[in-house]
Amino acid sequence: MTALAQWFHRRGWRDLIIGIPYAWLILFFLLPFLIVVAMSLATRTPTAPPFGYGGDNPLINPAGYARLFTDSLYLRAFLTSLINAGVATVLCLLLGYPMALALTRVSKSWRTILLMLVILPFWTSFLLRVYAWMGLMGRNSWFNGLLTDLWNLITPQAWALQSIPMMNTNFAVVLVMVYTYLPFMILPLYANLERLDPALDEAAMDLGSRPFQVFRDVTLPQSIPGIIAGGLLVFIPAAGELVIPSLVGDAAAPMIGRIISDEFAQARDWPMASTVAVALLVLMVGPTMIYSRFQARAEGAETDGAKP
Repeated sequence: MTALAQWFHRRGWRDLIIGIPYAWLILFFLLPFLIVVAMSLATRTPTAPPFGYGGDNPLINPAGYARLFTDSLYLRAFLTSLINAGVATVLCLLLGYPMALALTRVSKSWRTILLMLVILPFWTSFLLRVYAWMGLMGRNSWFNGLLTDLWNLITPQAWALQSIPMMNTNFAVVLVMVYTYLPFMILPLYANLERLDPALDEAAMDLGSRPFQVFRDVTLPQSIPGIIAGGLLVFIPAAGELVIPSLVGDAAAPMIGRIISDEFAQARDWPMASTVAVALLVLMVGPTMIYSRFQARAEGAETDGAKP
């Protein structure tokens, strides 16, 4: 057996298995990201593709990044995206936490059924579900009529409405995003809460704590990793959402995903669209990487503290 064959027999399969995920990330994340970064530093041209380097154009053109911080269109779009995604994330947490906690307290037979119901919307086309919400929020729908009747019942007669204008508003965007991304909050929370030791809650109650105090002092602090994981899984795709704002959102207050799409498809300003995409990626991935780094340090500190 040659030295190369011996090395491969000893380490080859292990290195190959470890290297496959890295190769995947390099090929489908790092390389496309570098292409987008290079495109963001190009100059818009009337050619095909509509950007160029060198010649009559500067080799590196950072004008798009300067425009990103001076043009109110992009600043408003980023702000709208962050606000809508933040509100949707908070609402998903308020709705998803009790549901995830309830999943850990029911019997195993009911738990399986309820988990299937949480995952069930994924069996239907995402686009079809958005169109269903468009029908529900229409002015003549039964859902709009029910909400209008409730509004007129609890408000003075002077504020009575014929129908609630829900379509083409940020309310519609947040509502559909909450419906769409709620399972992404429930499942990480359930996975975290299901691993908690119930004996800690029992010990706290034996020491005189009330149920709310047990939740506040024992359950909630231990579920923070699940809250952060669920929050990231909801906030990151919601901030860059394209389909929902395009179908039910306000065209006068677009989110950043629609801005990127319009710059690519309609304005054909690929360098500016790439600049916005890079800024969005840095805005989303940066905090995630920082959290992962601190989480790894915290786990390392706990491991070192557990050693005798």
